[in-house]
Amino acid sequence: MEIPSDRVKVVGMATERGRVVLFFLVLLCGCNLAPRYHKPTLPDIPVTFRETGPWTPAQPADTAQRGAWWAVMGDEDLDRLEDRVEHGSPQLAAAVARYDEARALVRRARADFFPQIDATASAQRERALFVANGNYYEYRDYEAGGTVSWEPDIWGRIRNLVRAARASAQASAADLASLRLSLEGELGDDYFQLRGLDARVSLLRKTIAAYSAALDLTTKRFVGGAANELDVGRARTQLTTTQSRLEQQVADRALMEHAIAVLIGEQPSTFSIPPVDDLPPVPVIPITAPAHLLERRPDVASAERHMAAANARVGVARAAFFPNITLGAMGGSETTTSMLASAGSGVWALGPALATLAIFDGGRRFANLALTHAEYAEAAASYRQTALTAFREVEDQLALLNHLADAATRQEEGVTAATRTDHLASIQYREGAVDYLQVVIAQTAELQAREDLITVNTRRLMSGIDLVRAMGGGWRDHNGLKGK
Repeated sequence: MEIPSDRVKVVGMATERGRVVLFFLVLLCGCNLAPRYHKPTLPDIPVTFRETGPWTPAQPADTAQRGAWWAVMGDEDLDRLEDRVEHGSPQLAAAVARYDEARALVRRARADFFPQIDATASAQRERALFVANGNYYEYRDYEAGGTVSWEPDIWGRIRNLVRAARASAQASAADLASLRLSLEGELGDDYFQLRGLDARVSLLRKTIAAYSAALDLTTKRFVGGAANELDVGRARTQLTTTQSRLEQQVADRALMEHAIAVLIGEQPSTFSIPPVDDLPPVPVIPITAPAHLLERRPDVASAERHMAAANARVGVARAAFFPNITLGAMGGSETTTSMLASAGSGVWALGPALATLAIFDGGRRFANLALTHAEYAEAAASYRQTALTAFREVEDQLALLNHLADAATRQEEGVTAATRTDHLASIQYREGAVDYLQVVIAQTAELQAREDLITVNTRRLMSGIDLVRAMGGGWRDHNGLKGK
């Protein structure tokens, strides 16, 4: 059959127009209404940290292993506990789930890039009465079809939604790393507090043994007439008071052990850490360069990614001022059968549908745009505050480590002097040169000096943990999500 030439011309013109429309749609799909994003930088980043000193070398250690950062403390029991945090902490499991949620949101936003295809089918059975002859007829109606719709991303709305979701997922990855680092640091703090309590318990037990021997000696001297009852009372008071302090320290240790159990996801009733007599030595903590601190701190990385997400949402708000074009198509078949007749037909439709553009919405879109700009400004301020806090925390821990190291040196000298005084007072008491009050004073001073030394060294160990945590610990990027 020959097709009329005028019909061929119409079809050709329609095809040409379709190509032109498609060409312009492709060009418009390159539009992006979001502001150009630049990764923020902080001015006046120091070359070195101010509080570095002889106890904290200032040589950068950016190439040091960042994984098991607690290994620098050189404590095998701490190593084993830190490994259990990764697998047993309920808080960390919840953070992992939040990160998986963020990744799922990225995939959901990305799905809008592709056409949406829906299929429909129906089957109905109907009964009709023909008034003319009074007969009933049954009909069966079958329909099958489908629709295809696709929204070209003309103004970059979908791309910016995906960028915002991806940046939020990257922020969630950094939040996960931040929580992991926080839990690891909290475990380190609790562990060394526990070891400090162990050292106190060991010291008090040794002291109680010495005080018991002193009470026995004083009692014998009283029986022999060389001492009075007042000396016996002072010796007994000192012994029982120290025994009471021991029980309090044992109770505090039990509470700290329970806290560690919950932190790693264990039942406190079945969890225990064998006690030790002495604190571990304080290691030398490697220091990263200030400029690299921002790359290692996960909370700083999270703040920067929140800025990127806020920047992308500005583009989404701007796109709301322009119309959306949706390309759609549908097709299908319908068949009706009855006792009298059977008929079938096909239906289809193809063409663009221009979304309605609101002419007046009471200022809603302008308010949304202003909201996104304000959110970006808030994110930028939060990023700067987070970075400044990071520098402050490092300086704080460096100052503590250096000054506590000097304090420990002075305290060791105080312990030596107190021990010497206690020894001389005991000799003079046995020789009758002084009463027992002088012995009690000397013994109390020695015990206090030794406990103070334990306190200082415990704080040094905890400051070491807090310093490594302040420098970013072992944070690494997750699942290839790069902060760009």
